[in-house]
Amino acid sequence: MFEKILIANRGEIALRVQRACRELGIKTVAVHSEADADAKYVMLADESVCIGPPPSQGSYLNIPAIISAAEVTGAEAIHPGYGFLSENADFAERVENSGFVFIGPRAETIRLMGDKISAKSAMKAAGVPVVPGSEGQLPEDPKEIKKLAEQIGYPILIKAAAGGGGRGMRVVEREEDLFPSLDMTRGEARTAFGNDTVYLEKFLGQPRHIEIQVLSDEHGNAVFLGERDCSMQRRHQKIIEEAPAPGITEKMRNRIGESCVAACKRIKYRGAGTFEFLYENGEFYFIEMNTRVQVEHPVTELITGIDIVQEQILIAAGNKLSFRQKDVVLRGHAIECRINAEDPFTFVPSPGRITQYHAPGGPGVRIDSHIYHNYFVPPYYDSLIAKVLTHGATREQAMARMRIALSEMVVEGIKTNIPLHQQLLQDKGFIAGQTSIHYLQEKLASDKAKLS
Repeated sequence: MFEKILIANRGEIALRVQRACRELGIKTVAVHSEADADAKYVMLADESVCIGPPPSQGSYLNIPAIISAAEVTGAEAIHPGYGFLSENADFAERVENSGFVFIGPRAETIRLMGDKISAKSAMKAAGVPVVPGSEGQLPEDPKEIKKLAEQIGYPILIKAAAGGGGRGMRVVEREEDLFPSLDMTRGEARTAFGNDTVYLEKFLGQPRHIEIQVLSDEHGNAVFLGERDCSMQRRHQKIIEEAPAPGITEKMRNRIGESCVAACKRIKYRGAGTFEFLYENGEFYFIEMNTRVQVEHPVTELITGIDIVQEQILIAAGNKLSFRQKDVVLRGHAIECRINAEDPFTFVPSPGRITQYHAPGGPGVRIDSHIYHNYFVPPYYDSLIAKVLTHGATREQAMARMRIALSEMVVEGIKTNIPLHQQLLQDKGFIAGQTSIHYLQEKLASDKAKLS
């Protein structure tokens, strides 16, 4: 087991990883920007190192500074959390080449799954169902591209091979919009990702976003930990997640989960990962794999009793999985609400000082957050300040507990999206379950139209 781990991240995930390390008896090193000097996880760490100015480019994305911090503190491994450098293959490679263990997959695996075209090909070869679309990079000949689009059938989705986070995608309804849309998407991809490779996919009308959590070690063992429904999204950014997904039967879960396990073994995956699917009319379609821990991993932890972050660490240390698939039992239902520092209806970020803070509690309530009374939310990073989770014997109980938790939660001095969550927890569509990925966007547009 490692004696000391450097956590190359900030916010709630830095604290989450730190807690997992402390439980395992591992010392932690917190790296931080100048803006995060007073963060809770920095104060609780065994050691801390300031690695740069507030902008993430000079700190949390500063690979030499992070590796230097590991060297001077004597850390043995680096946990990247999510976001920032967590899916950066060059960072994983630099970490390993510098003599440290990267708590995540190998660099070549991150590269394989980070490019959506190669990922889709790998999954197809492994027997994982994929969305109908172009095979690999688009041909040069416009006539061939046009023919390919006709074969897929409109509407189609243009996607950047290196895209992510909802960026680098454009829906094309008509043939005459195909080439102008291709040019725009390529330009955006070139600017955002430094890679203008795009591909075509069938655009599904009202799909749900369902993902499968996996764990895989270096000894050929892999398991899946059920599924999560992450369909409540705004601009491809998840708002609410839950597990298990409403309406997914045990037979369906096992079928898609076993295909993900087979894929893990085929690509020799190491660590925690998530297979993301669009689900429509009883069919799963692979869209991408996240080669890291997810923001929403706690809902799976609540229904399985498995600490995913600790398993990441144990796998990285060379251990075999301590349990088998038959040991994974799903109990009850869990819901997660992402609490952001933003206006609940305009979504404008709201950094600033928290003048009052009260965390909810009670049966089945979990709060993952790094904030505290008088904490200053910096304007430089993602607006996520807390994750409120509830667990119940049934989905209805989990929702009831979430309504109570949100009513108890107090965050003053800044705006948060708690009112939006309260509204959604009363929404008939959400209560009924099985809402599509377009549901929230359509609801917000409808509500705005009623007010105007």
